[in-house]
Amino acid sequence: MKSLTSRRARAVVVAIAAGSLALTGCSENKGTDSKENTKDDQKAAAAQAKPVTYADAAASNGPAEEVPGAKPGGTIQVYQEQGLSHLDPGQIYVSDAGQVSNLMFRGLTNFEEDGKGGVAVVGDLATDSGQSSDDGKTWTFKLKDGIKDENGNEITSADIRHTIERTYAKFIFDGPTYLQTWLSGPTYREALPDGGFGNKHLPDDVLETPDDKTVVFHFDTARPDLPQTLAMPGYSIVPEETDTKEKYDKAPVSLGPYKIAEYKVGKSLKLVKNDEWDPKTDSVRHQYVDGFNFDFGVTESTQTKRLIADQGDAKNAIQLAGSVESTSIQDVISTSSVNQRTIKGYQPYVQVLNFNLDRVKNKKVRDAITYAANSKSLIAGEGGAYGGDVAPNLFAPTLPGYEPNYDPFERLKNPSGDIEKAKELLKDVPAAEKKLVFAYANSEQGQKRKVAIEDALTKVGIDVVAKEIDAASYYEQIGKVKNPYDIYISGWGQDWPSPGTVVTPVYDGDQISDGSPNYSHIKDAKVQELIKKALTQEPTEAEKTWQEAHHRILEEINPAAPLWYTKQLQLYGSNVGGARYSTESSYIDVTRLFLKS
Repeated sequence: MKSLTSRRARAVVVAIAAGSLALTGCSENKGTDSKENTKDDQKAAAAQAKPVTYADAAASNGPAEEVPGAKPGGTIQVYQEQGLSHLDPGQIYVSDAGQVSNLMFRGLTNFEEDGKGGVAVVGDLATDSGQSSDDGKTWTFKLKDGIKDENGNEITSADIRHTIERTYAKFIFDGPTYLQTWLSGPTYREALPDGGFGNKHLPDDVLETPDDKTVVFHFDTARPDLPQTLAMPGYSIVPEETDTKEKYDKAPVSLGPYKIAEYKVGKSLKLVKNDEWDPKTDSVRHQYVDGFNFDFGVTESTQTKRLIADQGDAKNAIQLAGSVESTSIQDVISTSSVNQRTIKGYQPYVQVLNFNLDRVKNKKVRDAITYAANSKSLIAGEGGAYGGDVAPNLFAPTLPGYEPNYDPFERLKNPSGDIEKAKELLKDVPAAEKKLVFAYANSEQGQKRKVAIEDALTKVGIDVVAKEIDAASYYEQIGKVKNPYDIYISGWGQDWPSPGTVVTPVYDGDQISDGSPNYSHIKDAKVQELIKKALTQEPTEAEKTWQEAHHRILEEINPAAPLWYTKQLQLYGSNVGGARYSTESSYIDVTRLFLKS
């Protein structure tokens, strides 16, 4: 699940293990060294990491359960600092675009929340969450009747096939790759180079559409997580008839409750009601408001000031994937009338400082930087105790198998960094290897992170050359295999509650490609061997294998220095109803919002 810059991590937009968490609303911000507060928060996150359930046909029927007090009408104002990197569903793997996706697009399945931390997979376009056979190697989905796109065209199994096959095309480079690799292996593009746009298609023993209403997936091994995978925004349906390939990114076709009325890339987006959406087919979404107006380029500090003041359009406004600006958190928490208009939660993301292993080849340099990094300073920039906790390792507290005391670089003991240890490691390192290009996003948040990284590394003798990247394309730029940067901050959280959705996409050498979240370009035979082993094991058995892989990655290779775990604190206007924390997105739940008047 990607998330960008103020989108706290690369994300996992389906971070379903992160339970809804009420952070302590005390009047004193205790800062990052409040160990008891951190322990309590992590216990709450772990306690609410409930198993995901697979729902039947009855639970997948619409309409969605009514939100108490909901009224129709009005337009919600949406604030966002950077523009959307993509609107083509196949390219969506970031949190802000994932938020928009749930208003516009639909997949075979979706996540449904109970508001108490519980999450189920329901049928979205499918009649249920899927039927497995052949010991989990075959999955069959039946389509609901009467589902149409915004143009009135009914969706058939051919559209599902097209959606899957187009992800094999080269122009789709920034979305998830689970399904493609499960169906066709790590070199999946070779199986269908033109993405199904020509005469060739995936064979029926891989992807089968025996009639207009049936889709059958065939795998060479059991894939029990398929219903959760298909619920990712990156596998939302693209109708075959209206697919414009690369151009689709700027003018996609809606199947959800809202469609695009106007889109000025990087500036604004206007959504209005999609009259072809039938609530009787949708058990998750609502269509209470008339539309959403997105303003891009609104900094987090400006968002926060407007929402605290709560005047004019700000009364009807929400933050999309931004958070309360760090210096204003104390004002928000300590003012009861404002604090009542917040959503809070422990996110599943781990923010790390990636080392480009193609360029930073000396492990002493990587280890020294890991010791030197000042997590306390970085977290202060995120809002202190309300913004995050020190990360001792690469697994988040919301992830099954998390080891809270696994801290090989003593990050918990030295949250401000161990300068002397870092200097000792670097004393014999040539000067040329200590000059590093650091890429950062040109957002307010990116600037704060730049200052913290430069300060810490300069103290130990690293010559930091800072390079600014446009925030909207930040992950696209650092995601290029041949990028010109040595170090850069990224974040990742699980796509569903399994270490496999962290270790496999981020640390598997087979995943190295443009757009892949293997930002460090780690390729280690032992790690890959452990990944393959874990993927064939039951979750409880696999837990130890994942931990073994985790330990090898961090201690023996060190492709990324763990920095901090993220928390969420967002504001919304006083006229916005139905607001709650989404355990699926780690942001405000956009599917149930309405205006009170």
